[in-house]
Amino acid sequence: MKAAEECRYCLEGLLRQAAGLATEEPDLRAKVIAEGLLLLDREFSTDKTSIAVATPLHRLVRALTGNPDPYRGIKEAELEIAAKVRRSLGHNPDGDLRQCLVFAVRGNSIDFFKDLKEIMGAMAGPVDFTIDDTVKLEGKLQGAKDILYLADNAGEEPFDLPLVRWLGNYAPVTYVVKESPVQDDITISDLERFGMMQELPRVISTGTDTPGVDMGMASPEFKAEFAAADLVLAKGMGYWETLSELPARGKVFHLLKAKCRPVADSLGVALDSYAAFLR
Repeated sequence: MKAAEECRYCLEGLLRQAAGLATEEPDLRAKVIAEGLLLLDREFSTDKTSIAVATPLHRLVRALTGNPDPYRGIKEAELEIAAKVRRSLGHNPDGDLRQCLVFAVRGNSIDFFKDLKEIMGAMAGPVDFTIDDTVKLEGKLQGAKDILYLADNAGEEPFDLPLVRWLGNYAPVTYVVKESPVQDDITISDLERFGMMQELPRVISTGTDTPGVDMGMASPEFKAEFAAADLVLAKGMGYWETLSELPARGKVFHLLKAKCRPVADSLGVALDSYAAFLR
């Protein structure tokens, strides 16, 4: 999915957010933003994905500030929110594929920069898939031998677990996270730090620090696993923005909430719609 013109403003906001989280020094923050804006002016193009521009912006912020993980505190706060929301929902979706999908996609609504009450209200509300390929997913599970689950933000991991377990009834599941920090995406070190590694089956990384996954930067291990998998469940908008650039193979199941207009438009759905579809 190529960037839309309005992605330029979102990327600028992302730069300012990352710089603010990375350093409390006003002069350094101003320098990071100034250099980031120059990079954005050079690199932004509607012939690229927005993630192809976001990745060097994040790298610049980390390099100039010396902060390897500006979103560390955000990830901790997201997991606190996730725990509160899970308690408020008060049910266990295990045992039903559709309920597990709904539960997992609720996690995609977590956004630390929104009010907790707003987040909990959105996550407790009804989930209706505007695009719903659940039946196709059930068909793909029959005979599947290897499943990849591409994870998204840190706060979503607790909501992924029932679906990971459900998929594991059909085939071994590999949970895929980021190799090193980028935004609030979960990494292997986060899983270890938050004590979540033991909750999961086999875990690997994409081998890179891009939101979604840039196959040109991904590790040979990940690319081989992606090619060999019978089914890939891709969670969140970042994976749609990047994997939609590849030819459709009929094995990638996207599960997401369309939280921005360009993504919603690319899918032909309304803003904030939920989508579960096979590509």
